[in-house]
Amino acid sequence: MSTEEKPAAPRSLAEALRGRDDASLAALLRSRPDLITPVPTDLTQLATRAGTRASVVRALERLDRFALQTAEALAVAADPATYEELLGLMAGDDGDPVVAAALPRGLGTLREQALVWGADERLRLVRTARELLAPTPQHPSPTGLGPSVQEATAGMSPGRIQELVTAVGLPSTHDSVSATAALTALFTDRKRMSALLDEAPAESVEVLERLVWGPPYGQVTADPAPRLRWLLDRGLLLPTAPGTVVLPREVALHLRGGRAHRTTEPAPPPVEAAATHRPQVVDATAAGQAYTALATVEELLKDWDEGGPAVLRAGGLSVRDLKRTAVALDVSEPVAAFWVELAYAAGLVASDGEADERYAATPAYDEWLEQPAAQRWTLLAQAWLAATRTAGLVGGRDAKDRALAALGPGLDRSAAPEVRHRVLSLLAQLPEGAAPAGESVLARLRWERPLRRDPQRDAPQRDPERDTAPDADLRVRLAQWALSEAELLGVTGRGALSAHGRALLGAHAPAHAPADEPEGPGDKLPVHHRPTPPLEPLTPAEQSVASATAARLLAPLLPEPLDHVLLQADLTAVAPGPLQRHLADMLDVLADVESKGGATVYRFTPASVRRALDAGRTASDLHAFLTEHSRTPVPQPLAYLIDDVARRHGHLRVGVASAYVRCDDDALLNEILADKRSAGLRLRRLAPTVLAAQADPATLLEGLRGLGFAPAAESPEGDVLITRALAHRTPPRTPPEPVPEGPPAPDTTLLAAAIRAIRAGDLASTAPRKSPTPTATGGGLPRTSSAETLATMQAAVLTGQSLWIGYVNAEGAASQRVIAPVRVEGGFVTAYDHTADEVRTYPLHRITGVAELAED
Repeated sequence: MSTEEKPAAPRSLAEALRGRDDASLAALLRSRPDLITPVPTDLTQLATRAGTRASVVRALERLDRFALQTAEALAVAADPATYEELLGLMAGDDGDPVVAAALPRGLGTLREQALVWGADERLRLVRTARELLAPTPQHPSPTGLGPSVQEATAGMSPGRIQELVTAVGLPSTHDSVSATAALTALFTDRKRMSALLDEAPAESVEVLERLVWGPPYGQVTADPAPRLRWLLDRGLLLPTAPGTVVLPREVALHLRGGRAHRTTEPAPPPVEAAATHRPQVVDATAAGQAYTALATVEELLKDWDEGGPAVLRAGGLSVRDLKRTAVALDVSEPVAAFWVELAYAAGLVASDGEADERYAATPAYDEWLEQPAAQRWTLLAQAWLAATRTAGLVGGRDAKDRALAALGPGLDRSAAPEVRHRVLSLLAQLPEGAAPAGESVLARLRWERPLRRDPQRDAPQRDPERDTAPDADLRVRLAQWALSEAELLGVTGRGALSAHGRALLGAHAPAHAPADEPEGPGDKLPVHHRPTPPLEPLTPAEQSVASATAARLLAPLLPEPLDHVLLQADLTAVAPGPLQRHLADMLDVLADVESKGGATVYRFTPASVRRALDAGRTASDLHAFLTEHSRTPVPQPLAYLIDDVARRHGHLRVGVASAYVRCDDDALLNEILADKRSAGLRLRRLAPTVLAAQADPATLLEGLRGLGFAPAAESPEGDVLITRALAHRTPPRTPPEPVPEGPPAPDTTLLAAAIRAIRAGDLASTAPRKSPTPTATGGGLPRTSSAETLATMQAAVLTGQSLWIGYVNAEGAASQRVIAPVRVEGGFVTAYDHTADEVRTYPLHRITGVAELAED
């Protein structure tokens, strides 16, 4: 092919995008979904949006370390740069076959995301990315390089530049531009530069070695030492401000052997196994944790059954209530915050919305209790995976130094679901039963997402590679919390991913294969050296299948509920395992829990037996219940306790006056009146068998029980009231919606429609028009008279030609379109709209102008 026949190199990012096929555009929009919200009108607008600061920052933050290092190298290279220049910056003068093999992948990632455009002979980093990554005095480059010779000498006097040229043995020039070019040529010539440095004093070389890997700036006095004077006289150090010098970029690259980075990382660090257990042990351990998780959530909401803690005015739980919850659950406060947030994310707890607002279980909690244990666990696990609320932040402070409370605002972190999925996916890549080394997981995540956003400004910032402080990086903390929370929840056991945890990932679980086995003897890169695509959420159908599979695998590992207890002579009952729900509910009323663990110990007391009698049970009912569900005979002390409490229960009757007490035994009423402790109840006798009180019935009941009596409440008709603990429920509530991290990834249908619309809009904006071109408005729309518009439309109907029109819709939004008119009548034109890819009808009075398209 002759030179004239070769396609012209793109002159802009828009032209480069115009040369892409639909699959390449779809990959761009899928990796950068913010570009499609809203859909651009044409490729020029798409290119403009792809170069905006916010969009570029978001794209840079999602690059892996090697792709980011490639972009950083281009930011310090010439603009444009060749592929060979880029390879030299990445691999150095000596070359690195692994880096050379990986560079096409890194550069391809930048091209795919429209951060780099142009052919290999003219590679261009988009301007905004160059501004963000290029070194400046305020924001040093991660490469540690300083400004180029041309940039550093921009404010230097022409005479001083000529002195530098002469000092290094170059002939003087007639202008500063050529002098700077001569210096640059010398510093980039390896042979001549080596000869110059061979003449340098050893002390001067030591100064250069201290600056070579950055930071490149140093301080000097008004009278520099001889070792510094030698460097300053030859331009190996250049002044940037009074008392400050910088090592020019070209000099540093020579000393580095051409490398832009001290360490180039073409492959991600492997996730190493710290220990390996039998898969059966892992699954059994995880199942035990899963059962504990279910029991803990049930205990939490049972504790809040009649109304939980009050809601703070700013939202959330108070520190005191969180401490009480932690004591009730026998866990630490951070763990208690996790369980509370998990129940909230699953929609099992919410605020009741009353005037005295409190937290309580939702109606969904009752439905959840009726499901099999394995299905209840999958609901919790799926809620945890998708939740953006982060319990690990509880107890910290926000940007305004306000405390972050459990169930309160400010706990959403949009990156949390992605980090959890990614951590579990990395665990799934290990052999079954292998528990990872925590630091290797964190190192892998740092490689995959090395940038984070500085909250003080929108420029991305690199975290120190060796910084392991808890506040170093939110993604690192999220990963640490994900590992600990997965163990608490039973997704992992002994640190390794369980079978039901692997099934829960569904399509996100990578295929089980050795991570570091090479593809072939000639390959330089391991199998895991692949671009890391963003994790896509499971579709509802996939979630349903994943949950069903996880529940099926978990169900056989959970303990079967028992239908019996062991009664003991010391008024206790031992439940050797989980109890059936009706048995557990009855025991919760009849006895108090004394201790929990592998076996639960219940203690029978007069108050607990009276609680069962108040709930409508009779002594015979209690005896029959214990006989039926005990594997041991009912101890005599327990039988005596039940009979004794039942004999005295209801002997006194409390009703509504303000309140009254009646009893057939007037001696007993005399005993109450004589007791000094009853003075607070303000009792007085109305009749031999009736006492009146100014306290309400509930207070009177509690007061008499505190005196050691066993009164029963009665209705206005004189019947004994049966008091059951009424479960307090909130109105129906929906679980909190996760806060997405940017626009959602577009699906295939949306991508196809968007690309079709962008292509059609680009055709309308770039289609060649016949001369003479009609005048255009300020917005670039064609402008013709009504008569010219009508005549051109009618002619196009007869000839079948396509036209370029300007159109203003009813909302006043202007656009340009390419249409093929079919019919013109009644002030309307019916045409096939190439932009919308459908037949539409347009009022003629809303068309600003029309132009014929060139035949080409």
